[in-house]
Amino acid sequence: MPYTLTTPLYYVNDRPHLGSTYTTLACDALARFQRLNGNAVMFVTGVDEHGQKIQRTAEARQLSPQQHCDSISGTYRDLWSRWGISQDRFVRTTDPRHLQLVDQFFARVKASGDVISGRQTGWYCVGCEEYKDDPAEAVDPSCPIHQKPLEWRDEENLFFRLSHYQSQIEELVARDDFIQPANRRQEVRNFVAQGLRDFSISRVNVSWGLPVPGHEGHTFYVWFDALLGYLTALLDDGGAVALERLEQCGWPASVHVIGKDILRFHAVFWPAMLMSAGLPLPKSVFGHGFLTREGLKMGKSLGNVLDPEHLLECCGSDAVRWYLLRDIQFGDDGDFQQQRFVDVVNNDLANTIGNLLNRTSSMARKWFADAVPPHTDAVGPHHPLAATANTAVTTVVTSMPSLGFKPAAEAVLQLAIAANGHLNDTAPWSRMKQPGLESEVGDDLYAVLEATRIVGLLLNPLLPDLSNRILEQLGTSINPDGWTEQLSWGGLVSGASLPKPSPVMQRLELEESL
Repeated sequence: MPYTLTTPLYYVNDRPHLGSTYTTLACDALARFQRLNGNAVMFVTGVDEHGQKIQRTAEARQLSPQQHCDSISGTYRDLWSRWGISQDRFVRTTDPRHLQLVDQFFARVKASGDVISGRQTGWYCVGCEEYKDDPAEAVDPSCPIHQKPLEWRDEENLFFRLSHYQSQIEELVARDDFIQPANRRQEVRNFVAQGLRDFSISRVNVSWGLPVPGHEGHTFYVWFDALLGYLTALLDDGGAVALERLEQCGWPASVHVIGKDILRFHAVFWPAMLMSAGLPLPKSVFGHGFLTREGLKMGKSLGNVLDPEHLLECCGSDAVRWYLLRDIQFGDDGDFQQQRFVDVVNNDLANTIGNLLNRTSSMARKWFADAVPPHTDAVGPHHPLAATANTAVTTVVTSMPSLGFKPAAEAVLQLAIAANGHLNDTAPWSRMKQPGLESEVGDDLYAVLEATRIVGLLLNPLLPDLSNRILEQLGTSINPDGWTEQLSWGGLVSGASLPKPSPVMQRLELEESL
């Protein structure tokens, strides 16, 4: 059974933004870690392409909805490729296979007696594709997220009987292992405790959507359609589109990683829909926080949106990955501060890690025939750096499965700091001038190079490109089938050739605002 993880299916009303990139980078790090641990992985991402907002956006661009979706979806695919995202499946909800699956799923839910007719009235945000809780008598209410006026709706819809699953959902969200992090869990529990209400699963005024079988003029509400994309993706293996095949194709998901704004849909609506269809529930849902910029919400009106494509071109993947995963506790809200970004990347990657490798390799090559120095038993498992390396390995291996990217990154950085400290304390550049100390100098340089090798290995799920450059400078590489074994102290072979060193991480020099 593979480890299945998913990003949200991103809404293609506009090009990718930093928030969607953040989620995808985090999932990529988790997927890479699971693969390195020997687990089969099914990493799903993709796009949600239906709904009124997309229809209106396409009209404004003087395009058909399909042309608009093709254009924006292509942008997502291209950008994920450039970021080095290692997804296994990319799903589009305009794929004909998806319609087949939605029809099958709807038939099951209808057979369970959970589809009823009713009228939907209330204030609606097209941007969120969601009814809000504003009272009917509200005057000119607006969406707190999009800062745009809400629209009053009064129409006949099909509803899903969410209220029928009150007790089951209460039991589900009461589990401490289902919703992460803990503060998000309590938000959902409070929502469920207020009593679950049936929700609309169709629209009659939206032509850009999948048709509802047996209900002329109705199209599926975007959320009922989009959530099923996770299932469509898993069945994209060349076999039949059949719900019966899901469990052999990687369902249930190990974790859905999403933004906190769509947590209710994934932790309440989605499980109830699956219960109705007789399908297993996802094992967990992780709702992470939002990113702001210099303390302000990013928005076009403020002109402060960070373009992930521009970030990649100006700063490179390693720098952005490191800042987002190392400096922000995943799950909390985070603030992108340009000066902090530059300082963290330069101090951690260029100076602490990059300079450590460069100067240690240069000394080893100079004094030990362009090779890894010989070493004695003094550099065995009881060496101080070996103990620090073991601590770093333990922290990374225990933190990553729970999306603890920050503690994992900090543990790797602490190992590099300790190696720098050992180099400064032993001062091999001075001791090498003293006759008879060559063996001790060899031990010290070997210990630092070995610590750097483990730094490179541990960085791989977080910063795969930098990791590979570090290991290449040490004359080694990742063994994808034996990563955990490589993490044992003493893997560097004395006498092995050391390539001529070159900087593995350039300093960031940003003269203008991003």
